[in-house]
Formats: sequence, C-alpha cells, structure tokens
Amino acid sequence: MRLIKLETRSPAETYKLGKRIAQSIQAGDVLALKGELGSGKTTMIQGIIKGLGVDQRVQSPSFVLVRSYQADFEIKHVDLYRLNQAGVDGLHLEEIYNEDGVMLVEWSEHAGWLPGTLSRVEMVFVPDNPLHRRITITGPIQKRLE
Repeated sequence: MRLIKLETRSPAETYKLGKRIAQSIQAGDVLALKGELGSGKTTMIQGIIKGLGVDQRVQSPSFVLVRSYQADFEIKHVDLYRLNQAGVDGLHLEEIYNEDGVMLVEWSEHAGWLPGTLSRVEMVFVPDNPLHRRITITGPIQKRLE
C-alpha cells in the first residue's frame, strides 16, 4: 500500500494541509481521520471545508454528531468521538453518505465500516514537539496528491 508521510509544525500548517487536500477531493470520497484527542483532526477538516469553498464557520460536530455544508457538492462532517459501536451503528452512516457528496469522519476508528471511496489520514504527535504532527495519508486522495 502506498502512502504519503508529512509533518506539520503548527495548527496553521495543519489547516493549510487541509486546504491542499481539498484540491484532491472528489464527489463520492470519504476521508477517515484517526488521531488522539488534540491531534488536529478538526483543524485539518476546517482547512478542507474552507478549501472546498465553504464560507461559513466550521465547527466540530462533537455533540450534534453530523454537520452539513454546501460547496460544489454536499459535505458531511461526522464526529464519532462520543459513540461506541452500537451508537455508530445507530447513526446509519450508509444513510448519511451521499455518493454525490463528500463525508469527512473524525474518530473513524470507532466505525467498523465506512461507505464510499475511502481514504485515511492518521495524525500522531511528534515526541518533544507539542505542535508538530506526523500525518500519513493513504487511499485515492493520496494518489491524487502525488
């Protein structure tokens, strides 16, 4: 499996990387983000959504679970942090997913299955550098970024 490994040195760089990733996103894509609390998943998604042309404020859907935005296609921002497997199953991701849109999923490891054209982003803290993140991207979006 091919992958891209990157490092960002600040939340601003993580946001900019999100905007760069947005240029590679196509309708039907699902981007599954994995990382510890505070690793920058929401910051990256904010960059992606802004990079797709959304002008409104992008907030984490931690309590509402799903937020929708409209660009050239519908964007669903899903946060599975507060859910166990039964809660994820009850959310019915297959019904939230729109093959003509994009789904961005935080805490994707809580889902046993995700629909669509799946790419993964893993974000980890860099030891001794609290603002640095190592980011690994795999899947179709990774191929489009090359």
